[in-house]
Amino acid sequence: MIYCIHVKFMMVLHEAEISQVRLLQFLSVLYTNKFGRTEVIDNTLNPDFVRKFILDYFFEERQNLRFDLYDVDSKSANLSKHDFLGQAYCTLGEVVGSLGSRLEKALGGIPGKKCGTIIVKAEELNNCRESVMMQFCGNKLDKKDFFGKSDPFLVFYRSNEDGTFTICHKTEVVKNTLNPVWQAFKIPVRALCNGDYDRTIKVEVYDWDRDGSHDFIGEFSTSYRELSRGQSQFNVYEVKTEKADCGLSHLQVTLLSFLVDIEVTFLDYIKGGPYQLNAYAMALKAVGEIIQDYDSDKMFPALGFGAKLPPDGRVSHEFALNGNPQNPYCAGIDGVMEAYYQSLKSVQLYGPTNFSPVINHVARYAASVKDGSQYFVLLIITDGVISDMAQTKESIVNASCLPMSIIIVGVGPAEFDAMIELDGDEVRISSRGRYAERDIVQFVPFRDYIDRTGNHILSMARLAKDVLAEIPDQFLSYMRTRGIKPSPAPPPYTPPGQPLQTQI
Repeated sequence: MIYCIHVKFMMVLHEAEISQVRLLQFLSVLYTNKFGRTEVIDNTLNPDFVRKFILDYFFEERQNLRFDLYDVDSKSANLSKHDFLGQAYCTLGEVVGSLGSRLEKALGGIPGKKCGTIIVKAEELNNCRESVMMQFCGNKLDKKDFFGKSDPFLVFYRSNEDGTFTICHKTEVVKNTLNPVWQAFKIPVRALCNGDYDRTIKVEVYDWDRDGSHDFIGEFSTSYRELSRGQSQFNVYEVKTEKADCGLSHLQVTLLSFLVDIEVTFLDYIKGGPYQLNAYAMALKAVGEIIQDYDSDKMFPALGFGAKLPPDGRVSHEFALNGNPQNPYCAGIDGVMEAYYQSLKSVQLYGPTNFSPVINHVARYAASVKDGSQYFVLLIITDGVISDMAQTKESIVNASCLPMSIIIVGVGPAEFDAMIELDGDEVRISSRGRYAERDIVQFVPFRDYIDRTGNHILSMARLAKDVLAEIPDQFLSYMRTRGIKPSPAPPPYTPPGQPLQTQI
């Protein structure tokens, strides 16, 4: 199951242990690779970092995270030049699986010292690809500085499903004014409201202080739907101050502009054509063009699994690539390729990834013709993720007595341990004490066949040769164990007008 996780980092440090912290900087390490750093927050023992980290979440993998906290002493990017304050280890699964997806852990790494606490929050992101450019101004803000006017800035918070708020943006500080005009800023809609247009967005107004003890001026609430009305009377906000008992304040924040932008991705260009053969398409074409020569009508049912289908977004593990569940057949491999590309434009790939439904789908056909007149070959192209391993094993064991074979081609850089287990070359696959009657699965990783010079034709030829190598033996094992003899060969063709040659 694949999720995109939005991770929030917040540190809580004990003042008794760390008394002279001026600047803080945070480094996240994923596995052994440096993944990213937060911004620096000045003069605080309880930093609440704005920057988030977008991570892919794989339910079946252990994804190790390490967080290091530093007191920044200079502008140097070299961490050894700064004071190390502590570190914490966890897995992404721990964060996601914690109550409310909020994990709190003690910082360690300095023997004999209590280093404080780290709080990590995660939220699943939806597929919203909009970004919005906004600009705000203030009017008659509260004067907080004794010898001057205020130095105001805005802090935006996204509301969470549990009623808490997550910081998502800070504006710059505008110095010495009660009527600031902040610079326009761009923010992803999913960061602002996770794609929920009616989710509350809280905005706090502060007066900046050099020592980090910023003065709270007031706050107001809105939503993406309200903001999307643009500059209007609906987007002039009264700032609620701590002097609420005095009635409405005259402090105002006004939305000056609101501009929506759709973030295009690499996949958008691929979908727009011309069609380029990706690893999935190359594997499909390589194997399909050879298999189709042994199919009499050249009509192939093509199924997808692990996607949200239009129009209601339901998740399916067995859907027709051509969009016609009553007739999923495609004309030739070219028809399958066309259906594959068209489906990329209409469905949203989504976990979990279940193999058993498509295996059972083909097995139902194979179970209806056991006389040897037909033999079925199921080609599965996958990135290696499988969410229903136990059910898939049982499906393969059940199908091992049917006239069918399963070819699995793994694409991408993942470890394919589960696919190797399904192959059963070394250990015959079993389920609940039952062993497969015969080996019907052949697995190959596509990366082993990629030509280093970029010759796709050579890559596909190598793949097809190995992936189809076991099919003849699997076919013969079914026919022989059931005593099915080949049909008599038709008599040789005799041209019209030629006498039959008979041997006596």
